[in-house]
Amino acid sequence: MKATWDIFCSVVDNYGDIGVTWRLARQLVAEHGQAVRLWVDDLRAFARLCPDADPRADRQWQRGVEVRAWHPDWRPVEPAEVVIEAFACQLPEAYVQALAGRQGRLWLNLEYLSAEDWVTGCHGLPSPQPDGLAKYFFFPGFDAATGGLPRERGLLERRDAFRADRQAQQAFLLALGVQRRPEALLISLFSYENPGLGNWLDALAASAETTQLLVPEGRILGDLEAWLGIAGLRAGDCQRRGALSIHVLPFVEQDDYDRLLWCCDFNLVRGEDSFLRGQWAGRPLLWHIYQQEEGAHWAKLEAFLDLYLADLEPAAAIALRGLWRAWNAGEALAEPWLAVRANWPELCAHAERWARELAGQDDLAAKLVQFCATRL
Repeated sequence: MKATWDIFCSVVDNYGDIGVTWRLARQLVAEHGQAVRLWVDDLRAFARLCPDADPRADRQWQRGVEVRAWHPDWRPVEPAEVVIEAFACQLPEAYVQALAGRQGRLWLNLEYLSAEDWVTGCHGLPSPQPDGLAKYFFFPGFDAATGGLPRERGLLERRDAFRADRQAQQAFLLALGVQRRPEALLISLFSYENPGLGNWLDALAASAETTQLLVPEGRILGDLEAWLGIAGLRAGDCQRRGALSIHVLPFVEQDDYDRLLWCCDFNLVRGEDSFLRGQWAGRPLLWHIYQQEEGAHWAKLEAFLDLYLADLEPAAAIALRGLWRAWNAGEALAEPWLAVRANWPELCAHAERWARELAGQDDLAAKLVQFCATRL
């Protein structure tokens, strides 16, 4: 089935929302031959992920996707056959009115990712609209009965080829200004602000083990500056304290961020898009979940941990859960980190098994196309 698609993205959390929708739009075009318009209300954020993009253009084509500026003063357009409001963003009222009365239109609410039990029962349910439009809830998820996860065709094969090519990894890191030391533990850090960071950095600096910490420009730099006692960190800077070297990296586009994750032994990720890419990397990871009012994010965090840790040996599961809880609570990380390192071989093997098991399911784009084909 080939159809026209409108995907609406309101950039709420810097790069998570646009990261997921941009990957989805590209995949629908490249792998499924769909005609996709991506509506974005913050093209500056989009241009960070797609450096070729013009943040001032009302209309442009990138990777086969028509990218449109979503202005507050909406200008009428012909609605697409498939309409996706990503992550509960509100469609322009005039657009909804234009949808009404047209045959052969499908409206989907693409929800945030969650491992909570209720997701499976809610996936694909209709949401009756007063104007008679067909609207459905579409939930990404880890269970085969949900809407799947974003994953491009051949992703793990490209990952494995890159990881097997030491020269390619070295050249990639050198282009980012990093000379990898053979004996060093390589860690990526893409995180929100965290008061527990300093305690962990103290432990890494005092360790007998050499660590190189790779930090893309972002919100965590202020905490790094406070710990280092300096100001004005920027891409290209390198600071060393004891056994710890900190490298500040430029913000990179999505394919290069994947390669960064593939190079590293351990990845700290945040939000939703980098959280998923960290899982596909097949390395141990630590997720900094986006905090919600009244602690609503904790149920989501624990639900994922219950699923992810289910097949781990008890000691490894307890260690990793302790690290994730401490990091997301902003607590001291030194002791939980030591417990994780004590269970490292088991955690590494588990991360790889997890990625390969998930890759056995249909991905989000494929499931969206299948879902729409049965309803248009």
